[in-house]
Amino acid sequence: MTPLELVHDKLLSLTDLSRRRCGWRVVSQPTVFTNGVFDLVHPGHLTYLAQAAGLGKRLIVGVNSDASVKRLKGDSRPVMSLEARMQLLASLFFVDGVIAFEEDTPIDLIQALRPDVLVKGGDYTEATIVGAPEVRSWGGSVEVLPFVDGYSTTRILASL
Repeated sequence: MTPLELVHDKLLSLTDLSRRRCGWRVVSQPTVFTNGVFDLVHPGHLTYLAQAAGLGKRLIVGVNSDASVKRLKGDSRPVMSLEARMQLLASLFFVDGVIAFEEDTPIDLIQALRPDVLVKGGDYTEATIVGAPEVRSWGGSVEVLPFVDGYSTTRILASL
């Protein structure tokens, strides 16, 4: 497979990702799920995603659709299209699957994929993470990873 084919092989529908998830479960490869906008990916994102990947054997990244980002962050966002954000994330060697979601939260994806580990960044607490009770209900864990100081998409955009 060419590098571009490898990237596209990670951009998955829920049906295809669910099939892969089942296969990973059968061979005891714990799956980590995280989600976000990932607009203007910076070293803070890369560190966070690499740390998330280290909590299991497979990493799935849910990405807010453009419409969802506009609802959550305003009309000036996203800066990068959904397709561009997804391709960028899929190009990371430690990401195994990338999927978009239209809703404001990824709860439907979390319930469908049933990850072993749910991860969010340091601006969350376990009590505020969407899907945390569900993941714990099937024996999974919830992790909050610290921010890397000095990196913020909002701050980068404000400095332009």
